[in-house]
Amino acid sequence: MKKGNTKKSFKKFTSVNTHKRRDKEKRRRELIRALDSINVRHDGCTVRDSVDRGFGGRSFVSQPAGSVKRAMGTYSGTRSGYGFVACEGGEAGGRDVFIPEGRDNGAVDGDFVECTYRTFKSREGEVKTEGRVEKILSYGRNTVIGTLTSDIMGFGRKRRVRYYLQPDDSHIPFTPIITDTCGASVGDKLLVRIKRTSDSSSGIFAEVLTNFGPSDTREANYMAILKECGIETDFSAEELSLAEKLACGAVSDEGRVRYNNRVIFTIDGDGAKDLDDAVSLVRTRSGWQLGVHIADVSHYVPIKSSLDRCVMKRGTSVYFTDKVVPMLPEALSNGACSLHPGEDKYVLSAIISLDTEGNITSVRLEKGIISSRVRGVYSEVNRILAKKESDGERRKYREVRSSLFRMEELYRVLENKRRKCGMIELEEAESVINLSQKGEPVSVEKRERGVSERIIEQLMLTANEAVAAYLTEKGIPCVYRVHEPPPEDKLDALVNYLHNLGFDTGDITRDRASSADIAKVLKKAESVGIGAPVSHFVLRSMSKAYYSEKAGGHFGLAIPLYCHFTSPIRRLSDLATHRIISDVLLRANQREPYAKYARRAAASASESELRAVSAERKIEGLYKAIYMSRYIGEIFEGYVSSVGRFGIFVMADNTCEGLIPMSDMPFGAVFDEKNMCVRVRSRSYRPGDRILVKLTEADVSRGRLQFSEYIE
Repeated sequence: MKKGNTKKSFKKFTSVNTHKRRDKEKRRRELIRALDSINVRHDGCTVRDSVDRGFGGRSFVSQPAGSVKRAMGTYSGTRSGYGFVACEGGEAGGRDVFIPEGRDNGAVDGDFVECTYRTFKSREGEVKTEGRVEKILSYGRNTVIGTLTSDIMGFGRKRRVRYYLQPDDSHIPFTPIITDTCGASVGDKLLVRIKRTSDSSSGIFAEVLTNFGPSDTREANYMAILKECGIETDFSAEELSLAEKLACGAVSDEGRVRYNNRVIFTIDGDGAKDLDDAVSLVRTRSGWQLGVHIADVSHYVPIKSSLDRCVMKRGTSVYFTDKVVPMLPEALSNGACSLHPGEDKYVLSAIISLDTEGNITSVRLEKGIISSRVRGVYSEVNRILAKKESDGERRKYREVRSSLFRMEELYRVLENKRRKCGMIELEEAESVINLSQKGEPVSVEKRERGVSERIIEQLMLTANEAVAAYLTEKGIPCVYRVHEPPPEDKLDALVNYLHNLGFDTGDITRDRASSADIAKVLKKAESVGIGAPVSHFVLRSMSKAYYSEKAGGHFGLAIPLYCHFTSPIRRLSDLATHRIISDVLLRANQREPYAKYARRAAASASESELRAVSAERKIEGLYKAIYMSRYIGEIFEGYVSSVGRFGIFVMADNTCEGLIPMSDMPFGAVFDEKNMCVRVRSRSYRPGDRILVKLTEADVSRGRLQFSEYIE
């Protein structure tokens, strides 16, 4: 018996070690591929040489020669062990400092650290940086979400089960050890708090805070994403009570204009409930008079009230595949503030005069009361404009039919004007995820925008532009929407990418580019059938738009002054601008307090937008992973959407995107950063290339897909 057990244990021991060696070898190859593109030279060796020789134990790259400098910044880790420090204040020449494995000093993704680094040149003459983390100045991450996993430690009587968390975030390079599972089972999705200590040699420990349930279920992942992104789904009793009380108030004509003589109506999606914008249009001798009538939400949100604090904290409504987390309680968002047809509603109206070429000639802002004639639906209006409507639709839109065709005429004028100004029109692959009655995804397809969607978009753009210019001219505070030109490094990558595709980049250089220059390239790409991948790369090259109390232009729209005015039910930025217009412009209150208010509102709106976008993308990724999980092993056609050191991202034609990891590419695959491609011997993979892929994995827990190239 003892002899048999010994053989069995030895066989298991050697099997475990074999797997460990294989994992180590796979990890080594991944590091070689990831670091090869840096081409670091030290003592006459490349990175590949040092890794192959086992140079420096856990540290895969030795320090290059040069003077040591210090910098502070935010650390970003990777599962492979290495990381980067994004330095503040232009340190390290504006470049990230590369931190080899074993030199992070226990830093975790998101920590603010102090590091030392050296600067050197690669074989190609590119300036590189490499360093080590010296001190953690502040912790950036205290909690982690992931899946509870276990393994067996030791042998014989010392054998025991160890529980640890496999983080969902790939930037987290550690697996926290869980000493008390609090009743959770292996495979459950957990939120844990990290116990940070100065000595992490024995591992990083964590305590369980929340158990969301099995990690392969939609419900568990849904709740985990909301928690991770800080999305609050419930309102307090005080907020609900105040909203219901204010929503019951009668509509009064005092201090307001009634627009009974105008044909006013709304156009929204079929499932929309927060109808916050209505439109009217009249033909004049000199052009048009456009009325954009927006729900007067500021009337229902008293300053410094619990609702005001709620709005400042939430910042935006969040739209998911199957639900909406509103910024305001339903009594307001779907009730008193929503412009339902046949009901008197308070509005803040922008009456805008335009000439025959679509130029804004005058703006008037006033408080009003409207009663919408029709609750328009995009799909129905599209059929009206195409003259393919049903008899029922013809009757429904009888009052507004002539206005719809006038709006289409104005839309064509505005669209032509914006194209001449250089507005960037991206061919984005927006998804429509259709659900069953049980809430399960049954299909994923590309969203198609019709004429009516584009009409409303252009009319709202005109109103936002007109209000921003009007308030700036009057010297009144405003929450501006600012979009800066692309940063130099991204512009440089964009120029290289376009040049490699054979496009004439013209006046686009590393130092400058106009939106008109980029718009020309996009139009050319669309004409040759690669509009989607080029749009995808251009979008990745753009700066992120943000809110600011300081006047600034919008690069993408080619507009010198721009704000958000048209969606106060769902955006703090719009509500703040409404309040400033009401109190400063129309009631003549002092401007100084509202300048500070605009600054606070802009900061909160920018932060909440990032949270909302992150949550919406993750929920969409979750549903796509659930949908695609039934198609493992099947072939999909798509295009290479982006490339990197870690592999190739492929966007399938149904808008589901997945990764071909570099470790699954043929041996010798290398990321060519200069030419933005992955090279495998004589073949190159570039963004925009058409490709056939096989779905190999659909990770519901992380909302990620993995492909492999399919070669016929």
